[in-house]
Amino acid sequence: MRIVVVGGVAGGMSAAARARRLDENAEIIVFERGEHPSFANCGLPYYVSGEIEQEQDLLVQTPESLRETLAIDVRVRHDVIGVDPAAKTVLVRNADGVSTVAYDELILSPGAVANRPPIPGLDSPRVQTLRTVGDAVRLKDTVTDGATRAVVLGAGFIGLEAAEGLRLQGLTVDIVELAAHVLPALETEIASLVTAELRDNLGITVHDCVSATAIETGPVRDVVVLSDGTRLPADVVVLSVGVTPDTAVFAEAGVETERGAIVVDGRGHTNLDGIWAVGDATVSTDAVTGLRRPVPLAGPANRAGRQVADHILTPERARPIPATVGTAIVRAGGLTAAMTGANRAALAGSDNDYFTVHLHPANHAGYFPGAEQIHMLMHVRTSDGLILGAQAVGLDGVDKRIDVLATAIRNRMTAPELIDLDLAYAPPYGSAKDPVNLAGMIAENVLDGELKLWYAEQLDADDADDYLILDVRNQDEYDQDHLPGAMLVPGTQVRERLEEIREAAAGRPIRVHCASGKRSYLACRTLTAAGLEAANLSGGLETLRALIPGEPALV
Repeated sequence: MRIVVVGGVAGGMSAAARARRLDENAEIIVFERGEHPSFANCGLPYYVSGEIEQEQDLLVQTPESLRETLAIDVRVRHDVIGVDPAAKTVLVRNADGVSTVAYDELILSPGAVANRPPIPGLDSPRVQTLRTVGDAVRLKDTVTDGATRAVVLGAGFIGLEAAEGLRLQGLTVDIVELAAHVLPALETEIASLVTAELRDNLGITVHDCVSATAIETGPVRDVVVLSDGTRLPADVVVLSVGVTPDTAVFAEAGVETERGAIVVDGRGHTNLDGIWAVGDATVSTDAVTGLRRPVPLAGPANRAGRQVADHILTPERARPIPATVGTAIVRAGGLTAAMTGANRAALAGSDNDYFTVHLHPANHAGYFPGAEQIHMLMHVRTSDGLILGAQAVGLDGVDKRIDVLATAIRNRMTAPELIDLDLAYAPPYGSAKDPVNLAGMIAENVLDGELKLWYAEQLDADDADDYLILDVRNQDEYDQDHLPGAMLVPGTQVRERLEEIREAAAGRPIRVHCASGKRSYLACRTLTAAGLEAANLSGGLETLRALIPGEPALV
């Protein structure tokens, strides 16, 4: 059997390597358009920053090592420019010309190409992308050559990592993002904390809700012109405004695509006999919402490559390729931000009715030195408590909690089931009630009707005369800042001042809050037991400040 793989890196090389382990006699050929068939593309920003010192460290495998260890015929600088499904051949172009190669099974892993919006001046030699080892080397060379100012267009995961890497090299960095905040996949109350870290601790300037309208090329440096009239000088411009599946050649051959991405079934098989596809160029079905879209993440591509090889060579025991939950993580200065499952934007396009819980626990036992706060949220389906998504940001412990919640979503756990998870605990590592357990407890209280929540967004949406805001923090906290018109009753005084609160409410619902939601929850229980209608601000003022930073909500 001859297996031909188009494209290496995560999906393609995983498929080729797995195929060899399953069949020692198969002939396996990999055509890679670039120079490197197997490299750490997620490590590229850290080469730019200088944290990965040697270019060689980015190369996971070379054509020589793959030939020696796995007997795989890897042909770099070979571009597949055509497919004949009927004849089962591919047309390949390299420096020596064009040739035809036959296959028994064809695995497509072409990846994606960087989007290039119609911005005048985008062809400037100072505009670069960050998708290959060569890109990373060129970008780092600009630092060595004396660049001092960089503009990064796009504040997704790669854009943020590139901006941080250049800033760590001493450059002045501006980030330009069309969306309302950096990392658009994150919710505002999580992303705003990342923005504050970029601005206050890294010294990166963030321009959100604007776009680049032109790049003016100059003899010494370029100028990036923004839609609000701002002009940003730039020795280097990093283009990171998303990617498009690189599938035109295969679509022309009859491979079915959907909005440019290759459509595959649960085995990774396309609509054409003997043709399979994996990675960034394929359509994935979201495990939570059922929405269909490409998911350009290394983990799902690696796993899909392995499973496609299984379906080709050992179909009797191969497992279906699972729908992805979209778990992702990024470092921003001292912070870590991570997400898994669906966000509000995705849930808005589905038929899920849900609520959100916010919490701000410590990463480990508060009495043990070095405890740091984690800011978390979790979306929960109202009808049955199913966990739909989660996000977190903090200095330490974020990855652990998001990984646990990703596992919970994969296994379709409900929020109350989080309470029963037996997670590792010792004071330097966690708490007896881990943040994951706490998230489950809060959600269970909501599902059981024990707790009603209100949200910071309701401050502007509702008429303030229709409810009483009750602040249960202490006097010093209130004097620092508080919501306009809020009545202060410290949590320890709620019981003894119930009649005073009842009189102030005058039959209106009471919206209670504290700093993070714990004291106000206890107050809500007391008020509810006294026959008053009370709701707790989800996440307290910690969440409100993050959701509407700079707004005059607090006085």
